[in-house]
Amino acid sequence: MSGDAVGVGLIGLGTIGTGVAKVLAGNASVITQRLGFPLRLVRIADLDLETDRGIDLEGIRFDSDATGLIEDPEVSIVVELIGGYDVARRFTLQAIDRGKHVVTANKALLAKHGKEIFEAAAKRGVDVAFEASVGGGIPILRSMREGLAANRILSLHGIMNGTTNYVLTEMEKTGEAFEVVLKRAQDLGYAEADPSFDVDGVDAAHKLTLLVAMAYGAELTDADIPTEGIRGLTPLDFDAAAEFGYRIKLLGIAKRHEGPDGIERIEARVHPTMIPRESLLASVDGAMNAIAVNGDAVGPTLFYGAGAGEMPTASAVVADLMEIAREIRRGSAGRVAPLSYVPAHLERKPLVPPGESASRCYLVFSADDRPGVLGQIASVLGEHGISIQSVIQQGRARSATAVPVVVLTHPAVEASVRSAIAEIDALPEVTAATRLVRIEEDL
Repeated sequence: MSGDAVGVGLIGLGTIGTGVAKVLAGNASVITQRLGFPLRLVRIADLDLETDRGIDLEGIRFDSDATGLIEDPEVSIVVELIGGYDVARRFTLQAIDRGKHVVTANKALLAKHGKEIFEAAAKRGVDVAFEASVGGGIPILRSMREGLAANRILSLHGIMNGTTNYVLTEMEKTGEAFEVVLKRAQDLGYAEADPSFDVDGVDAAHKLTLLVAMAYGAELTDADIPTEGIRGLTPLDFDAAAEFGYRIKLLGIAKRHEGPDGIERIEARVHPTMIPRESLLASVDGAMNAIAVNGDAVGPTLFYGAGAGEMPTASAVVADLMEIAREIRRGSAGRVAPLSYVPAHLERKPLVPPGESASRCYLVFSADDRPGVLGQIASVLGEHGISIQSVIQQGRARSATAVPVVVLTHPAVEASVRSAIAEIDALPEVTAATRLVRIEEDL
């Protein structure tokens, strides 16, 4: 590498990779002014060598040889943007083994294999940076790692997936069914052909895994996080939410609990949630993301912005490159632990079992339209210690034999709610599975 530049190698020239190349070229002067030296893209590896990405690659070696890129002595930082698990893991570990620093946007990789990757990086004395893996261009991870480092994090609530937030916003606005809105999201490019990772909550769970580690020093994977998606929601749910003063968002939620024995336990979950219409998170619409973090010293904070997309995500990737480039110039790595806690204090922590969490609940029962049925439902709820705050019984459609019964409960333990639902669904008068949406008030 000629001059004082720090060399970057990029594996994956898809949408985000193209954005990274654009930012490095288009903002080269301001990057140099802020670093005091150039940050130069010297090599790119991708299987597709034919597609025109609309960028000037003159002076940049471009081929399909990712291993050659990793071995190249001019490459000091490897950017992994191919996604997925196995190949990305192999390239990442290979780069670390060769003493190369790594930047990635791959939240799925880190949620599954983060422990292995971070341990390998610490042993080799290199950095792994991943700001773009959560919240796109929102600097939430750097804020958690540094700006909020003096705080015990009491709670975290996040709209972490733009696809689901767009779908929920459109369902509320138009009154259309989930399938109709999802098809429109796919046509507009907001949703993948196979949207399962987004609409089933998997993507949000991957991101919450990283946030929980940074907030609480808790070592876990996405498999530890109870996760529900948005497929079961109907227009009725949005109408009822509005009537009760709520909006529906897919939230990743984490909370710190300290028991009477002084042992810290972590609550972490992903699911559709009703939140008060006047809360800041409730105003986040379309494909935007927002994460509310409540610290014991700082109080409530909110981070808002584009959670995906070529340029916002590229912004976060290049910010990581600049941070690592500074460390290279200082001749050091690991100035700040990647998961905020030093590795010795990352540990498995007890999680609150899903059945022990408590909240108010929105329930929709589908029941025969005849006297006494509502009383039966109320009786079962009462037997399980669940008190009713409000009830809406919809009128029966002309061709239907059943009516939806909407119930809002007072706070109840989830295990009791689940038991009551199972008993109610077994009643001959109940014609479909009960729908449950939890309510979060303290936002």
